[in-house]
Amino acid sequence: MNFVEQDDPDVWAAISAEQTRQAEGLEMIASENFTSPAVMQAVGSVLTNKYAEGYPGHRYYGGCEFVDKVEDLARERLKALYGAEHVNVQPHSGSQANAAVYMTAIQPGDTVLAFDLAHGGHLTHGMKLNASGVLYRFVHYGVRPTDHRLDFDQVARLAREHKPKLIVAGASAYPREIPHGTFAEIAREVGAKLMVDMAHYAGLVAAGIHDNPVPVADFVTSTTHKTLRGPRGGIAMCRAADAKSLDRSVFPGQQGGPLMHVIAGKAVAFGEALRPEFKAYARQVVANARALAEALCAGGVRLVSGGTDNHLMLVDVTPLAIGGKLAEETLDRCGITCNKNMIPFDERKPMDPSGIRLGTPALTTRGMGADEMRRIAAWILRALREHGDPRAIAAIRAAVTELAEQFPVPAARLGQPEAVAG
Repeated sequence: MNFVEQDDPDVWAAISAEQTRQAEGLEMIASENFTSPAVMQAVGSVLTNKYAEGYPGHRYYGGCEFVDKVEDLARERLKALYGAEHVNVQPHSGSQANAAVYMTAIQPGDTVLAFDLAHGGHLTHGMKLNASGVLYRFVHYGVRPTDHRLDFDQVARLAREHKPKLIVAGASAYPREIPHGTFAEIAREVGAKLMVDMAHYAGLVAAGIHDNPVPVADFVTSTTHKTLRGPRGGIAMCRAADAKSLDRSVFPGQQGGPLMHVIAGKAVAFGEALRPEFKAYARQVVANARALAEALCAGGVRLVSGGTDNHLMLVDVTPLAIGGKLAEETLDRCGITCNKNMIPFDERKPMDPSGIRLGTPALTTRGMGADEMRRIAAWILRALREHGDPRAIAAIRAAVTELAEQFPVPAARLGQPEAVAG
């Protein structure tokens, strides 16, 4: 029985429409992915009914013996994935994981050195309207204007000048592999702690194809969706010496009861990421990104840094006489979902920047490969060039739908309550 459809047809109508959107379109937002049916079932399970403030063996509520087992499984698997000494799987999001690390490592008013949002950082890395930017004094480094790669000369200079208590590495829109060891050397030189926010590329690290920050960083945070392909949530990792402080910062410092149904989904996803087939998936994500990037470059657009090492790319669409806002809207009409994005040293406004951000994790989960990426690149280029032609947009939309039907989303009945009931 479909309980949502029966009890609340308005909500079910929205779920059904979203199901159709996902199934018939191409999801190219770099921070989105499709979970397995097993992850969806865990998140939709009876564990959503259980309150479990505290940690396994030390709860403030009774009846936690089974959710304790679930959280322990998640913690053990996460340690195995990254070789971490201590992990916390309770953060509701990557933003809360980052806030917990700040609460652990520094005091309000302390200086932090982090990646500039306009160059590819994240809003929790000191954006002035975010709590991080309100509570702490952030100084930002960026990329070189010549090649749009991280400017480590600038990082070292700013670190020596400002003597930050914490250096933050990691990005939300940087298409190259990040050498965490270089950040660690600079942090040691100035006596700072190092935090790495690997939310975007955590799956590539888990698969062993990107540099693992855990051995060199004091703290590592991540989301559990994106390339890791789990449920929406966060994690934080640290050395054993900081374990108690980090746990206190998560609970009760940042949040109350954990979402045990989501932690179950995390446990399932971590188990999936430990399997050989996940490594093959991550390799294909990168191969697809490179194929897409090469085809786009050949078609006349510019890519920030000239290409990609990971799952995403930043595309400067202005050579096609179009801005990022119209590019996003045009592709959406074609059934291709992406997001407008500033590029480094952008002269346009944030709500209508010069670029768009594209990613391959979700398409790769659906089984698409390099040939499909080249076809999609051709559609993107045509759509942006012919954005004012309704016939061209309609033709691309039909081709997108046809391709999408050949590569179903992992859960055959995505969003169906009876498919995910606990």
